[in-house]
Amino acid sequence: MIRVAFVLIVLLLAFIVLLPFQLAGIVLNNNLQRSVPHLFHRILCAAIGVRISQIGARTRDLPALLLANHASWLDITVLGALTPVVFVAKSEVARWPGIGLLAKLQRTIFVERERRHKTGETARNMAAHLINGDAVLLFPEGTSSDGIRILPFRSALIGAVHHALGDSTHHDRVVVQPVSLAYTRYGGVPIGRALRDKVAWYGDTDLVPHLLGVLASGAIDVTVSWGEARTYDINADRKQIAREAEAAVKRMTARALRCGPDKSVALSPASTSRAMTCARCGAAFTCGLSAGCWCADEPARLPLPGENHADCLCRDCLRAEAARGDAVAR
Repeated sequence: MIRVAFVLIVLLLAFIVLLPFQLAGIVLNNNLQRSVPHLFHRILCAAIGVRISQIGARTRDLPALLLANHASWLDITVLGALTPVVFVAKSEVARWPGIGLLAKLQRTIFVERERRHKTGETARNMAAHLINGDAVLLFPEGTSSDGIRILPFRSALIGAVHHALGDSTHHDRVVVQPVSLAYTRYGGVPIGRALRDKVAWYGDTDLVPHLLGVLASGAIDVTVSWGEARTYDINADRKQIAREAEAAVKRMTARALRCGPDKSVALSPASTSRAMTCARCGAAFTCGLSAGCWCADEPARLPLPGENHADCLCRDCLRAEAARGDAVAR
């Protein structure tokens, strides 16, 4: 609890010191409104002990729409510490004590998921930020996952690309860049199936206990991978944009989880393949990048370094688990 108290004190002091500058930036509509939240997230990451490894870099071209996978509330702090961005979040966040205020001060765009007729309004709001020079970050999965599986990317809000180009007299293209977050270590220990819920916040997990657990962890390693930035004109197909970004995020997440924070080369099939017993049903199967193994179908679910494949599931059990996860997400 001492560590939790330390982080909360740092958070409060940073808020008090930076608040006047952020309010001034919003009122004057200058660059302070972007740089102050960026500094705040950097301070928070340092206080928590989040260690970020980057692969690639964020595009500097504007307007830019960033599409990322979503595993935890911590994603906001990690990405905000790396670059000034405006986030898109569910409307419930605006009503959360404390967190809602921070989100509003960061000029977060809130989307009402239950009222689909509001989607166009949200997309136009995103477009206004894009035209104004903000990089907008969207979590197109629409919800958070376990940090290993990537849920299907929804394309509705990607329509902001069309709104931005339709409303702008200075831009005829928008840059779209996929971004992957992969949490690899918790308290210095490789994150396996047993530790995954310590970082990933999804399903019915309560926010406050999860938040306190992260604050008390002491160290969390995360790899952020920036994919290839592509430019699209007003005739671009938003569903195609979503498919391409989803595929890129899946590849980058799988690579980061296999390699861990200190490696840049993925493990070879020869180093991972072995005969195993399913951790759930007890069936014998071959684990590794080989025919007949679930790793071949779901490379993003490869066990992490240090797990020794003890948590591997056979293909049938993996599919059953994925079905349950999708049901929770819905």
